[in-house]
Amino acid sequence: MDLDNDYPSLADLRRRAQRRIPHFAWEYLDSGTGDEHAVRRSRKALEEVVLRPAVLKGAPKADLSVNLMGRTYDMPFGVSPVGMAGLFWPKAEYLLARTCVKRNLPFGLSTVAAASPEDVAGDIGEQGWFQLYPPEKLEESLDLLKRAQAAGFHTLVLTVDTPGASRRERQRRGGVKTPPVITPRLLSHVAMRPAWALAMAPLGMPRVRALDKYPKEVGADGKVGLGRHRAVDVEFFKRIREAWPGKMVAKGVLIPEDAVMLRDLGCDGIWVSNHGGRQFDAAPGSAEALPGIRAALGPDYPVLLDGGIQSGLDVLKAVALGADMVMLGRGWLWGAAAFGQTGVDHVAHLLREDLLACLLQMGISRPAEARGKVLFPAI
Repeated sequence: MDLDNDYPSLADLRRRAQRRIPHFAWEYLDSGTGDEHAVRRSRKALEEVVLRPAVLKGAPKADLSVNLMGRTYDMPFGVSPVGMAGLFWPKAEYLLARTCVKRNLPFGLSTVAAASPEDVAGDIGEQGWFQLYPPEKLEESLDLLKRAQAAGFHTLVLTVDTPGASRRERQRRGGVKTPPVITPRLLSHVAMRPAWALAMAPLGMPRVRALDKYPKEVGADGKVGLGRHRAVDVEFFKRIREAWPGKMVAKGVLIPEDAVMLRDLGCDGIWVSNHGGRQFDAAPGSAEALPGIRAALGPDYPVLLDGGIQSGLDVLKAVALGADMVMLGRGWLWGAAAFGQTGVDHVAHLLREDLLACLLQMGISRPAEARGKVLFPAI
């Protein structure tokens, strides 16, 4: 099989992944909240960006590297942390980490991933970013920070846009729970995806391993949950900032005033995100919010973005609008579910080759040179 010809885009990998992932897991990965306006808004905002191509520029020598918060990465994109990533394909967190090490990209691990920081410590190299979903108890959050640092993670991503759970109606209809609960309905979904079932069988149903050591919440039905989540406020932010010795990024920012406040509180970077459209259906698309945040923070402050990215061209558009680093979650997992490690590597290949082709069309050598070459929208 020639992946470059048979699967030349992330959309092709998505279609194959959907055929291989059980329905309940697909609904978890693919869905937003409400009527999914925020999901569509992120795509629409990117689709409407128009860049200025150039002629008679020859073939500029491309340089995709980016300097971010004191580190140099080979390309301006990376792996966004995704909850329960190992549910979508067995050991997906390990596959993603290995590609990031191979390609020198940032690798994000969620608190609620199916692998703990200790599990992937041997696979993250120097690429580890740890995303904190704070448990209700401060001491548990502080312990998670110590564990992540000991495992080799150097950058902390504090999620600030989840004061509470959203309803995520598609997940409810699909029978999704975190962690997954075995039911006859879920077993019927699994039976229809034999490749997933066979790969998952030696491991058992994924769980949130990072939280295993902490007391669990037992519901009225007697089932064990993850425990309560803590809504982040200014005082909690300050406590986490004091406790974390490395770089710290606030993820889930959409308002310029919030970005400035977080910068002034000691954040090293702002991550523009509407949480994949999974938290608030009236939120703007990430690319929609990005130019205002970049203008408020100035040209040199580190800004990241996720949301709706499906190609190297999307990466270039996000950089043109003001992002320094562009993160993807779902796209990497489409690759993992489609072809395992080979599929994750193929995602990195597709993004890189598309980005290089787009630079050539614009007559520029670096993605950041696309700033100032946005024809629409006016920024």
